[in-house]
Amino acid sequence: MPDNTPVDHTHLDRLRRGQGEIANHVIDEFTAGRLSRRDFIRRGTVVGISVPLLGSILAACSSSSSTSPAGGSSSSGKPGATIKAGIITPTGAINPVTVADQGGLDMLAQTGEYLTLSGQTLNLTPVLATSWSANPAADVWTFKIRQGVKFHNGATLTADDVVYTYQLHTNKANGSAALSAFAGVLLPSGVAKVDDYTVAFHLEAPNGNFPYLTSSDNYNMIILPKGYDPTKWESSFIGTGPFVLGSYTAKVGATFTRNESYWGTKALPAQTQFTFYDTPSPSILALTSGSIDVLGQFTVSGGEQLLNNSSYKVIKLKSSAHRELSMRCDQAPFTDPRVRQALALSIDRTATIQALFKGYADIGNDSPFAPVFPSTDTTVAQRAQNVAQAKSLLAAAGHASGFSTQLVTENLLEIPQLAQIVQQAAANLNVKINLKVESSSAYYGKATFGNSDWLDATMSIVDYGHRGVPNVFLTAPLQTINAKSGTGAWNAAHFANAQYDKLVAQYIAAVDLTSQKSIAGQIENLLLQQTPIIFPYFYNYLSATAQNVTGALPTAIGHLFLYNAAKG
Repeated sequence: MPDNTPVDHTHLDRLRRGQGEIANHVIDEFTAGRLSRRDFIRRGTVVGISVPLLGSILAACSSSSSTSPAGGSSSSGKPGATIKAGIITPTGAINPVTVADQGGLDMLAQTGEYLTLSGQTLNLTPVLATSWSANPAADVWTFKIRQGVKFHNGATLTADDVVYTYQLHTNKANGSAALSAFAGVLLPSGVAKVDDYTVAFHLEAPNGNFPYLTSSDNYNMIILPKGYDPTKWESSFIGTGPFVLGSYTAKVGATFTRNESYWGTKALPAQTQFTFYDTPSPSILALTSGSIDVLGQFTVSGGEQLLNNSSYKVIKLKSSAHRELSMRCDQAPFTDPRVRQALALSIDRTATIQALFKGYADIGNDSPFAPVFPSTDTTVAQRAQNVAQAKSLLAAAGHASGFSTQLVTENLLEIPQLAQIVQQAAANLNVKINLKVESSSAYYGKATFGNSDWLDATMSIVDYGHRGVPNVFLTAPLQTINAKSGTGAWNAAHFANAQYDKLVAQYIAAVDLTSQKSIAGQIENLLLQQTPIIFPYFYNYLSATAQNVTGALPTAIGHLFLYNAAKG
């Protein structure tokens, strides 16, 4: 153990019984001192060690840590209140298959539920799955489905509903947004019913983090009734969750009422009311004026009055949410990695974080490995601004006098300001960047190659929401584009590197944190050399409530759970 405290091996051996090979390997890593208590809890929840068992193992190892295996949200107010919340406006229809925006995913989770929940500390907790485990190769994961659960229409949840939902989303013909996570991982034929309350996922390749793809992080994956048409979902919001739909008005808001037939602990609020806001300023004004009780998200820029203000409770979550500045590796002048490195070296990241976030962000090192991930290799040297080196690289690449190009992005939160910072930094290299800032709908287009300014522009900046593991960040925007397999679906840089693809496959297959960290370091160094994408920062997710509100539970990906919310 890290602190050399005694281990009750007899008790520990009893606790190991019935655990699979992978779970016991994680226990071995912890008892050998290769995992901290926090990392043991995180990794243990991924491989299916139950929360009570995690606590027992910590006790057997004489842990004096105050770290709780389960994250949660306490409430001290009275039940039965109406909680009013403000969130960003959903950009399109609330369809579980097509939702790809924060407002939309938040609506999905008000009434729908996932197999697992990825919480504020990246731990996985059971929801519609009660347990899960992997075979030794980690290419078959078996999930036990909770019994006694009913959909809002009275139908009983069974394995058939889970199989239907996962086959729906993994069928490429349906164009699910979840394919960004499932491409190269799971095919419809790999989803198998074992019995009425057991589902096995036979993966295309080993995947040590697969349970995260069944969680709220993979936000499309609320469980639907077998055969349900997802295009009709907006009219019913059918799910298994603690709230049922009251009303939904596109571009305006929604109301939900407590599900009195809920399988778990009943929600505290009698009703929740959501108001949609297109821009941040009106939502902040709504909180400060008392029109809403909870603000789903705000940014430092424009939200300074909420920070260090005793009238409000600010919830700050470390996250992997970030922006990606892609450069087309298949278009001059960005075919030369020295040009891409030069632009990355021109940016003062510390000053950028201070200007845009007043320090409420972590510096990026041009890879998806955020500091919040346990597998990130923090020994890799941090890239810093170096204008002289950048000019030297441009000269070596034949661009001593600079060049002109265009950067296209969306008008969302701080992104236009980031684009201006990139433009000004490039000017120091005699590189002229013409900015084109569009509405989000115009920018994304159809979100397919040949039909999207995001994916087709020579340079583009896009927003990526938080994930509990880096798998989606490593695959969708960076793997070699393959229309047949669906990999590289969001590869705006058009990056193609066989060594990178090989390392990512190894990282995804790794089941222990030591191996993941070793491979992560190789990926981080490779991306520093190639620099297809600049990752300038990973920003903190900020949410706020009125002082008298307790129990609101935002997550860093953008969910806002209010089932435990109350007013004092």
